[in-house]
Amino acid sequence: MRRTDSEDLDVTDTVPKSGPAYAVLATRLRERILSGELQPGQRLPGDAELTAEFGVGRSTIREALRSLASQNLIQTTRGVTGGSFVSAPTVGHISAHLETGVALMAAAETVTVDQLMEVRNLMEVPAAGIAAFRRTDEHIAQLRETIFDPTDAQGPETFTKNQEFHLVLLRAAQNPLLELITAPVFRVLSGRFGRDHAPDGFWTCVDHDHRAILDVVADGDSMGAMDLMRKHLDHLGDSYRQMDILR
Repeated sequence: MRRTDSEDLDVTDTVPKSGPAYAVLATRLRERILSGELQPGQRLPGDAELTAEFGVGRSTIREALRSLASQNLIQTTRGVTGGSFVSAPTVGHISAHLETGVALMAAAETVTVDQLMEVRNLMEVPAAGIAAFRRTDEHIAQLRETIFDPTDAQGPETFTKNQEFHLVLLRAAQNPLLELITAPVFRVLSGRFGRDHAPDGFWTCVDHDHRAILDVVADGDSMGAMDLMRKHLDHLGDSYRQMDILR
């Protein structure tokens, strides 16, 4: 006999009642995705299979899939070849979610400027050293493209180039986790204080530091890159603390 959606929460359901049926189903599928049992690009089991395994109806399945889609764990397409497929992870998507969480913590003052800068020091200083070893000619060319003239009128382009310098340097270390973890932190710091609130001399200092770091990275000087990045982050920290007081 065909099961109806109204029977989703019937006591005969085989999904444990540790929460709404759709949430439990979503958790089960999420575990399979994160464990690698369901691989990126792989189609999820169809409605009939999920009903047979978990004893739930289509409305529960739809809600579970919506929940997984909201976490960017799956993508659903329509058509003859459509269905729900495990998403392929990207640094951009994951980093964006992490940035949202860090921004909320900063807004709620759960973390301080000093704590945010501490994370940057822990990640970006050694990353600069690794980048000096692993950078390619393309990375150096990309870093050069981010250099700007601090005497020009400041605007969105300068702000973007400042961020891109740090992103390219993280990518030059050729470890995607460095960008994933670190980029949200400096984006939150930059967004929190805004490009229009920088103290006098801020952009001149940034330009000087970036050019110096670029030179030693291009030379393959790992120790020099770490030393200059540490000093650069100290300069940024001083400015951010000053702006934080004035907020």
